[in-house]
Amino acid sequence: MRLLALLLFLAAGLVAWGAWGPGWRLPLPLPPTLPVPVPPPTVPLPVPLPPLPKPPRIELPQPAPHITSPVERILIEKSARRMTIFQADGNPRVMRIALGFAPEGDKARQGDGKTPEGVFRIDRMNPKSQFHLSLGLDYPRPADRARARAAGVNPGGDIMIHGQPNQVPEGYRVKGDWTAGCIAVTNPEVAEIFAHTKIGTEVEIRP
Repeated sequence: MRLLALLLFLAAGLVAWGAWGPGWRLPLPLPPTLPVPVPPPTVPLPVPLPPLPKPPRIELPQPAPHITSPVERILIEKSARRMTIFQADGNPRVMRIALGFAPEGDKARQGDGKTPEGVFRIDRMNPKSQFHLSLGLDYPRPADRARARAAGVNPGGDIMIHGQPNQVPEGYRVKGDWTAGCIAVTNPEVAEIFAHTKIGTEVEIRP
């Protein structure tokens, strides 16, 4: 009996030791495994393009200080108030101009104060003009007359390149756009044009 009681006591001690002893504890659960971050794919940097070549520098001809050879063509740009005279030899001559008192738009009738637009020819030269010299243009052309006739108006005429009014002192320049539709320059400038231009010279007038 004593042996049986001793065996039961030892068995109970082993059970107690397994329940509370350090060697018999249940293993703790492992922490969850986190995914390893994957770095983004490496994007190659764009290869820089070579610099564009610089455009060639354009050297514009300097305007001629005077007209010294026959005038071949005259270009008038109304919006820029500029007249460019192309001569046979040498660079073009550029002059500042005055226009009609209502310069916007093409001339349509007499008295509208507009300078006509288009391609004309010098058809007369007057050394005894009421202005200091004048070179007349062949306005109105047939198309101008037909347009005015359809509108029931007079197309006007006497469009000229001329100098300053004879009544003003020599050397004075009238300010602003003051003509009735003509193109005005200074007296020395119109003298240059008059001396080197012939009948039939082309005159283009742009807006």
